[in-house]
Amino acid sequence: MKIQLPDASVREYDQPMTPAQVAADIGPGLAKAAIGAKINGNLADLHQPITEDCELALITSPRTDKKGRTKGDHNPDALYLLRHSCAHVMAEAIERLWPDTQLAYGPPLEHGFYYDLALDTPIRSEDFVKIEAEMKKIIEADRPFTRSELDPQAGMAKLQEENNKYKMDNAQRALDADAKTLSWYTTGDASGSTSGDAAGETSGGTSGGTSGGGGWEDLCMGPHLPRTGLIGGFKVMSIAQSHWHGDLESDAFQRVYGTAFFSQADLEDHLEKLEEARQRDHRVVGKRLGLFEIDEAVGQGLILWKPNGAIVRQELQDFIGEHLKRQGYSQVFTPHISKLDLYRTSGHYPYYADSQFPPLVDREVIQKLADEGCSCSDLANRLEKGEIEGYLLKPMNCPMHIKIFDSEKRSYRDLPIRLAEFGTVYRWEQSGELGGMTRVRGFTQDDAHLFVTEDQLAQELQGCLELVKLVFKTLGMTDYRVRVGLRDPDGDKYVGTADQWNKAEAACKNAAASLGVPFTLEPSEAAFYGPKIDFVVRDVIGREWQLGTVQVDYQLPERFDLEYVGSDNQTHRPIMIHRAPFGSMERFVGVLIEHFNGAFPLWLSPEQVRVLPISDKFIDYAAQVNDALKAVGIRTKIDDSNERVNAKIKVAQELKVPYMLVVGGRDAAGQTVSVRERFEGDLGAMPLDEFVTQVAQEMTSKGTTRVQVS
Repeated sequence: MKIQLPDASVREYDQPMTPAQVAADIGPGLAKAAIGAKINGNLADLHQPITEDCELALITSPRTDKKGRTKGDHNPDALYLLRHSCAHVMAEAIERLWPDTQLAYGPPLEHGFYYDLALDTPIRSEDFVKIEAEMKKIIEADRPFTRSELDPQAGMAKLQEENNKYKMDNAQRALDADAKTLSWYTTGDASGSTSGDAAGETSGGTSGGTSGGGGWEDLCMGPHLPRTGLIGGFKVMSIAQSHWHGDLESDAFQRVYGTAFFSQADLEDHLEKLEEARQRDHRVVGKRLGLFEIDEAVGQGLILWKPNGAIVRQELQDFIGEHLKRQGYSQVFTPHISKLDLYRTSGHYPYYADSQFPPLVDREVIQKLADEGCSCSDLANRLEKGEIEGYLLKPMNCPMHIKIFDSEKRSYRDLPIRLAEFGTVYRWEQSGELGGMTRVRGFTQDDAHLFVTEDQLAQELQGCLELVKLVFKTLGMTDYRVRVGLRDPDGDKYVGTADQWNKAEAACKNAAASLGVPFTLEPSEAAFYGPKIDFVVRDVIGREWQLGTVQVDYQLPERFDLEYVGSDNQTHRPIMIHRAPFGSMERFVGVLIEHFNGAFPLWLSPEQVRVLPISDKFIDYAAQVNDALKAVGIRTKIDDSNERVNAKIKVAQELKVPYMLVVGGRDAAGQTVSVRERFEGDLGAMPLDEFVTQVAQEMTSKGTTRVQVS
């Protein structure tokens, strides 16, 4: 049996091995550090048997500094093992405290884990301390996680005896997904375990296992850490309501959230970032700065851009618009609604029907169908089949841009054709998934579609990527990674031929490789019509946001039968590129608010300068200063309130105004201004005309210069 390691070396064995045994064979240091493995890319326990040739990568505990903080980025596979294991520890602790608990499901998440549980007694936030105390006992006992398996018949019989319908449902779903066995994990001694949950869970009040000889058992696919003692910092975070299978009509659960890290120092860093994120929340900052509003009378997920927010949005649109002109784009405008057939042809309907607003049907047609006894479900089925015509709030701009391309006869001399639009689209999001500006039901994309020849594809992709990089560089968002979404060759959601997909994916891979930043290939993440390049930006407190995107599409030109006449006087099919450097204006501005904590660069700031006369006697000079700034396009206001100047400064600071100009008698006499910068404080006095020149230069340069007082 040949086992290939990540360094391409191969180890041969004449008997079954486990990752733990391979680690020990390599060296005692690795054996001590190993906490899990990947076998042919699949996450596994250290004691998973290996019986055939494979690729093996061992997962180790993170290296830490003197303060216990993880060095470098956290390994997501290691965190998965840790948090999945901690979810079991929390479930056992809850069962100890509330023996009537029935556990349902407890997966790890990107930033933690949760467990859904059925319990009549409400768990409250004040209970978190005692849950954590029980968890600490289990972790300090350093009990092993041990896997055991049963064949389907014996496994289902075991679950029926334990009488937990949620675990039986979990097991049946696993078997329906072609699982060959059912697996349990015991925390402690498997021989004396008491069932706890996901497969084992007690229905009648037996608590989980003890920290001594007994064990606590959970139906689970795994994998897990070798033992509980590897869990470092952990915390129960919150409680929420959920429902079985997400069905509001089904059983209600209490969902308990937690998080875990390999060290207490990592946990504390995480909690500090959460607090900073809370303070930066764009919903709070946006309201305080008067940027946007969400009004229930208008509707959830629909953004009202207030004057200050509109300035930020317009500045961004003007900025990208200048570069669109430079690259030869043509501006277009399309309606917010179109016939449903347009999206049937594109494939967006019914493929994305669940994420679209319901179609609109002519009143007379609805009345006629109602008279015929047509039910709502019948209407939906007939709409899906195309038997009834309707209209749709547009979920995508691309079919309308396609129609603009197709409105004229095209020659190869016309290509590339680049059509751009700040187009508003509408998606139906569940109310529980909405979140301020970052998850909405109506949003405006800085959308464009390029129609190119095969020979032009690579160069045009480079132009699209240049725009995305320019946006990020200008805004100081230089910490980003790239992911290339590819199709799953065995998936059924993709349209088109393998040859088309291979060419499109090769183009995306080559373009991503040219960027000079890390990129990953992610199968199954392509759109149904083509692969895509997504840009994932890390903000100043380490959170990641998917923003700009570029996609290559051979399929929609095929579906709409697009053509151009080539140099050979024959018709050919163009290739489409979909691209949106900002993604959506709502999401992008929401991310910017949090990234800058509302303190936008000068060129984006709704108010760039505030003039603060120290008393009413100097309002005339303040007006002169104000006029001089407005003359060069600076957004400025005078605070002519009766407050003392320190109070005026405080108000301007809270509103994140970049510059404050304090003016009094000496300034009026000398035609100077006393400059305060929002971060650096008092910069001193300088001639008015010099300040005007410098601040105008800073605005034009998009923040690459700063006002300097000599």
